[in-house]
Amino acid sequence: MIVLEQIVESRAFKILSLLVILLGAIVVGAETIPGLRAEYSFLLMLIDQLVIAYFVFEMVIRILAKRKPRWHFFKDGWNVFDFFIIAGCLLPAGGPFFSVLRLARVLRVLRVLTMFPRLQILVISLLKSFSSIGYIGLLLLLQVYVFGVLGVFTFGANDPIHFGDLGRAFLTLFQVLTLEGWVDIMKIQMLGCNIVGYEQFTSLCTHPEANPAAAVAYFVSFIVLGTMVVLNLFIGVVTSGIQQANEEMKLLSA
Repeated sequence: MIVLEQIVESRAFKILSLLVILLGAIVVGAETIPGLRAEYSFLLMLIDQLVIAYFVFEMVIRILAKRKPRWHFFKDGWNVFDFFIIAGCLLPAGGPFFSVLRLARVLRVLRVLTMFPRLQILVISLLKSFSSIGYIGLLLLLQVYVFGVLGVFTFGANDPIHFGDLGRAFLTLFQVLTLEGWVDIMKIQMLGCNIVGYEQFTSLCTHPEANPAAAVAYFVSFIVLGTMVVLNLFIGVVTSGIQQANEEMKLLSA
């Protein structure tokens, strides 16, 4: 068993496993191309079966290399993650398991996470930060709601496409949060729909109204609060989670 443990911990074994994972990912990607799937279906299927066979072999070796009791292998969440992905790949190709099989084949790519401790730290930090991220998301939702209502009251008559109702205002503000095209939307409020933005929708521009000061104050304050403050809060939470994950990894490896 000491020999098996040395094999599992060896750099060559880890590199080989990584290459097989990448090969499986390439095969799954190639099967999305109709031409390749039709011309090389047998080769792709053969490579896929070899990849699955290696995954099973690798899992067995890793379990056997574990010093007794071997069920401790499953105390590691990453090992359980690997096991379920490999088990999903062994399900029958047809029947009710078909969708599960396809999902498992796609998720095989995520086995890369188990190969790099640094990636594991990032995932653990995100999971640890989930509750705090939820509160940040709630804060952002409250901001979008307040600004959405203000946008409908202030710009709804002038710009019914973007602020005609609360739902449209929500979509517009989520677009503004991505910093995509927000200047064009702001110009409609600054100059009026009869000047810019409604060239192809003149029938919708029934109550043009220019609000330059209100438009600038509205969009600048929303972007500063939404993208700057909230983003910095998100970064701070994730950074704190990374520090906690690093400390836990050090304790486990000690």
